[in-house]
Amino acid sequence: MTETLTDAVGADGDDDAEREAVERERAEMREFIKGLSADDIKSGSWFTKLMAQAMNSYTDKVDWRYFQERYEGVPADAVVDQRMKMAARYAALEGGLSAGAYTSAVVATLGSLGGASPATVPAAVATVMVDVAFISRLQLRLAYDISVLYRVPLDLSDPDDMWKLIRVAFTIKSGEVVREGVVKAVPVMVRPLIKRFYSRAVLSAAKGLPFVGKFLLQRNVIKIGIPVVGVPLAVVLNRYTTLLAGRHAQAVFRNEARVIEIAERLSERSRHPQVMLWVAWLVIAAEQKIADDEALLMRHLVRLVRDRHQVVDERLARLVDVDPAEVWRRLEAEPGDLSDLLDVADRVATVNGAVTARRKAVISELRERCGRA
Repeated sequence: MTETLTDAVGADGDDDAEREAVERERAEMREFIKGLSADDIKSGSWFTKLMAQAMNSYTDKVDWRYFQERYEGVPADAVVDQRMKMAARYAALEGGLSAGAYTSAVVATLGSLGGASPATVPAAVATVMVDVAFISRLQLRLAYDISVLYRVPLDLSDPDDMWKLIRVAFTIKSGEVVREGVVKAVPVMVRPLIKRFYSRAVLSAAKGLPFVGKFLLQRNVIKIGIPVVGVPLAVVLNRYTTLLAGRHAQAVFRNEARVIEIAERLSERSRHPQVMLWVAWLVIAAEQKIADDEALLMRHLVRLVRDRHQVVDERLARLVDVDPAEVWRRLEAEPGDLSDLLDVADRVATVNGAVTARRKAVISELRERCGRA
């Protein structure tokens, strides 16, 4: 289904419409799984194919203007909140429909996937893969929607942006972090079972998959391996992991939107765009360790200065160690009021939190030099 959740169901969350939409998507996923081979499952290439199926036409249709037509004048935070809740309802409905099809036979076949014959694998694994593919596509599109709503550009033809979307959509940090998060989501009485299940041999089949495929399979295998819990657990886990993905995407893209907003304001107000870049880098480089937000801010400042002021500083791009003396010389060569550079230094120093002592020293000297007669 190429439409977004808004196209499929109304904002009022009509139960019958949502169930019908979920059934349509499950049918589409069944057709997708029919096109996979046992080797696709074992090798993990199913996920590569799912990415293409889920995102190619979707990204052509869904942009900022798309959401503006549907939520004109509504702040991004409010829209993101509604879309996360909508996606969580979809996930919970799908979990309930899938859970009834899980059997111990499916678990046994999945556990021996590496040695199963091509004739037996598709029928047994299809039940699991419809669930995995449905939730994976739902969370990929939700994360993408959130990036669009916060106006954070993602070019999925760029491998870096594609991997970024995958990491955000599936909250990929480490297996242990994900495992503990899932454990906290389920009833207390079954937590010990889940912890033991993660270490059981049934997951040995996943070791040959690429990291993302293995992660997604592991996350969903819990729902198969504890039949005494059944439908309630599947519903809770699907809903929880989708909310977790949405909240993670919101935290990441909202923060990036904040950094981009700072870069846009600094670039817009700057009367000395080229020197602004040197000052910003001097403040950032005052510390030996550069935070992600600081690197992100610098990247967007360079982009905006290039796009808005047609300034490309090749010397800065080749720089390894910044020499404060060179920055001061550039400062002295600039005419007029330099107070905008002080604002740049202050904002850059605080983009990742409190100002450190080293950066305070740089800003102090900058203030003295900008206050020249």
